[in-house]
Order: sequence, then structure tokens, then C-alpha cells
Amino acid sequence: LPQRCRRRADHDPGTGAPPVEPAEKAQRNFTDPDSRIMKDSATKSFAQCYNCQAAVDGEEQVIVAATLTQQGNDVGQVEAMLDVMESNLEGFAPGMAVTLDAGYFSEDNVMLLEDAGLDVFVATGKVKHGEVLPPVRGRPPADLTTKQRMQRKLRTKRGKKIYAQRKATVEPVFGQIKQVRGLRQFLLRCLENVTAEWQLWCLTHNLLKLYRHGSPQPA
Repeated sequence: LPQRCRRRADHDPGTGAPPVEPAEKAQRNFTDPDSRIMKDSATKSFAQCYNCQAAVDGEEQVIVAATLTQQGNDVGQVEAMLDVMESNLEGFAPGMAVTLDAGYFSEDNVMLLEDAGLDVFVATGKVKHGEVLPPVRGRPPADLTTKQRMQRKLRTKRGKKIYAQRKATVEPVFGQIKQVRGLRQFLLRCLENVTAEWQLWCLTHNLLKLYRHGSPQPA
């Protein structure tokens, strides 16, 4: 590990003093103390992890923003990702649509994204496989909560069409990085270093997209 990471693991970052004796049941990863135990949503198992985030363009599957966090939940990551997106894209096109899965839903996040001028489509909960939601009829009531308003929006013809694009936008990107290119664990340690490694993976993903887009097509 870099010396900076060893110091962070062995001393209090504010004073340089030795750390306080941990509680009897406290857990600490000695290989990478910046990582955290998180639940794998696919396998339902627990592992020592970081939470990788990516915002992906719906047309070409280009990653437009990437962040990495120690927090296992996604709901607290929207504001940081929004800031990176706005910087990288030099602002948002008026009415630009964004889709997010249920892990990102909160009233604050919906208002945050809408205040940025984005047309937000975020799932409010999981829908059982094969479940068909009733279609939207009539004008929306004036007293709907943010969650009810979003549920209704996703059930409109336009909402269904836009949100359905999510499974062909961001999910394939993570599949390409993890399965095709083989990212199953990071080589570096420490939050700062792993963040740089994740951004490098995203950068090379975009370079491959550009290369394949410009390469000659077979006859």
C-alpha cells in the first residue's frame, strides 16, 4: 500500500495519534480499511466492497460520469453524481430525461434532479416479474405525493417507453466491464486509489466505444 494509506489505517487522520481501542465485536479489514462490508444484491451474500456508480448516455452507452463511494446505499449518491454530470456535460439540455432504479428513489432526490431541469423517471419500488400495472386514466389529482406522482408518471405510455430503455443503457455497460473485460476486484487499495482505478476502467470503456464506432465495418 502507499504510505499515505498505511498512515490512514494506523493513525487518526486528524491528529496523527494512535487509534482508540475498537469495541470487542468491531470489524476492520486490514488489507483495505477504507472498504466496507456490503450486500451483493445479486447473490444476497456479503463482501468487502466499494460502491461503483456510473451515469451512461442512452444513445451510445458512453459513460458520462463515474464516482465511487464507501456507502452501500445508492440513495445518497445522486447529488454527487449530478455534480459530476453537470461538470462533464457543461450543463444539461432542457428536458433531458434520466432514469434511475428504485435504489435511488427519495423525494429529495426527485426534487434535486427536477430542480436541475431534468425529466426524471425513477422507480419507486420493485415490480414482481410478470405483474402488469393498470394504465393511467384521466388527469392527475392535485394532492398526489412525490412518490404517487412518480408512480403515475412511470405508468404513462411515455413513461413506460423511456424507463424501459434503462435495461439497454446502463446495465449492459456494467456487464461489459465486469463480464467481458473481467473486472471482478480492484487491484489497488485505499479509497483515493480505488476511485482512480474505477475512473480508469470507465475511461477505457469509452475509448473502446470510440474505437469500435470509428473502425471499418465488415462487408
